[in-house]
Amino acid sequence: MTFEGIPVAALDFYDDLEMDNTRSFWEAHKHVYAESVLAPMKALTGALEPEFGTAKVFRPYRDVRFAKDKTPYKTHQGAFVAVAPETGFYVEVSPRGVRTGGGCYWFNPGRLAAFRAAIVHDQYGAELERLLAEVTGSGYELGGERLKTSPRGFDKEHPRIELLRHKSLTIGRMIGFEPVIHTAELLELVRADWQAIRPTVDWIQRNANA
Repeated sequence: MTFEGIPVAALDFYDDLEMDNTRSFWEAHKHVYAESVLAPMKALTGALEPEFGTAKVFRPYRDVRFAKDKTPYKTHQGAFVAVAPETGFYVEVSPRGVRTGGGCYWFNPGRLAAFRAAIVHDQYGAELERLLAEVTGSGYELGGERLKTSPRGFDKEHPRIELLRHKSLTIGRMIGFEPVIHTAELLELVRADWQAIRPTVDWIQRNANA
């Protein structure tokens, strides 16, 4: 299947699912999910595969075993290309439109220690600062879970203390409802976003290894 954009029906589907997150709604509209959400997402990630790698297109079902919220279905469709544990490139369709991103969404303890050691290293830490300044200066947003205090064992006056507080590190931007999302041109937009994020993803891949 050739990627031709995200249909309007995909956004309408998730608008309705947020209002009626039930098995009866899903069963009555799962053909819309298959045709207007899943198929375009697979076509999009398939077209990007030669450059970035194979994507995992996430299942639509929520794991509610330990959740207070027992609604059974996710109200977004995400896909992730992993280049290292919990590290790679992301794209999502939801009622808020299309979002792209990348980075590491969770560091295990060993990788977190390596990540912080690289940040305090004069060369590697300065390199990450430069990469993040470039990408955020181009309109991408820096995200990720952060400590409110300084991590144990690190000087609170360290010049890169804000980076040291990160427990995960992501970069992304919201394309939202721009008309381009409904066209084949979205493919090149996602490609350009992932290319812009790639230097930081590569830095994490190289330096945050347990």
